[in-house]
Amino acid sequence: MTRSACRTRRTLRVAGAGVAALLTLSACSSDDSSSGSDAASGPASSGSTSSSPELSGTVTVFAAASLKESFTTLGEEFEEQHPGTKVTFNFGGSDSLAAGVTGGAPADVFAAASARTMEVVTDADHVDGTPATFVRNQLEIATLPGNPDGIASLKDLTKSGLKVVLCDEEVPCGAAAQKALEAGGLELTPVSYEQDVKSALTKVELKEADAAVVYRTDVVAAGGKVEGVEFPESADAVNDYPIALLKDAPNAEAAEAFIELVRSAEGQQVLDEAGFLKP
Repeated sequence: MTRSACRTRRTLRVAGAGVAALLTLSACSSDDSSSGSDAASGPASSGSTSSSPELSGTVTVFAAASLKESFTTLGEEFEEQHPGTKVTFNFGGSDSLAAGVTGGAPADVFAAASARTMEVVTDADHVDGTPATFVRNQLEIATLPGNPDGIASLKDLTKSGLKVVLCDEEVPCGAAAQKALEAGGLELTPVSYEQDVKSALTKVELKEADAAVVYRTDVVAAGGKVEGVEFPESADAVNDYPIALLKDAPNAEAAEAFIELVRSAEGQQVLDEAGFLKP
């Protein structure tokens, strides 16, 4: 019963009968009390829900070059979920990024393409908590579209006259390629060593090389610009990708939320579609 309705009934009852008026007043008082109780409980409940502060500000993420496409997608999703935030990325070779972090570059999150590279940062005491492996990645051979050189195995890369590009051994994709070559008992002299996996792939896309050993995710991201060739030795060189909150993160709260998104079912779906393997 509303307060206006009660007020009208009070006037009518008082004019007709005092007892009825008293009964009406009692009923209205009861209704008003109940209504007030509900009103009090409503805001208290909603107040507790909205008590957690909203995220804002910039989240700076240092991430391995092979994460560029999937992390860009997740960054856009994060900004939609948290209006008032912005995610900026520094993509590159994991070793260079690790050097930047240990050198004092301002960043909130570090996602590396190997556990060994993450250790450089953790050993320097720049990580808050324990890094978590969120995906894995496997190598493939990227060839020109249509695979005109008929490359069918890792051994085929040792053919005379074939221009092959590898990542530098200090970069996780380069270290993995060397491990795969050792597993196959093969030696290979590339025409160049690149500082990150995207640079190696670009050499093939621009037809400056016939083939490159890259991650399967990079082949997927390139679409029809290259063709991927799987090889069994890659199973001996699968890289774990760890992610961590950095100790001096300027925006730690939002950084933790971004890491949660990466590790969530939604984040894992984006990474799976990009060709990454489950951790």
